[in-house]
Amino acid sequence: MASMHDVPGPAEYTAGDAAANTTGSAANIPNTGHIIRDGRGRITLNTDGRRHPAENVMVLATLLVGLLAFVTGFIVRAHVIAAWAGAIGFCAGLYTQFVSSTTAQRSIIIVGVVASFVGVALGIAHGGFLPKP
Repeated sequence: MASMHDVPGPAEYTAGDAAANTTGSAANIPNTGHIIRDGRGRITLNTDGRRHPAENVMVLATLLVGLLAFVTGFIVRAHVIAAWAGAIGFCAGLYTQFVSSTTAQRSIIIVGVVASFVGVALGIAHGGFLPKP
């Protein structure tokens, strides 16, 4: 049984160690905590080497709803859309943050949550959740 003294720390890890990993396991790949490109040149949110399709969809939904709330928050006549999209995006973003798996996902979620918050605040300031009569 291997002890914790046999496990290399971040300072002891070198690029040659990744090439030596022939088992195909993601356990030896260090988590840098950044959005990385996979071997095919595409950007990925799965920085831990595992797939997270449900979490990735929630991350994108949080970002898109947050951007919708942010943009419509600056349009006075669209205050209802901004308020509801912001409130939904903020609550959904908090849940998505709770179930997220990687740091890259969490970074994108925070952008969506902040955009949702600004959108809901502007929507409320311009008239609130209900249309003006």
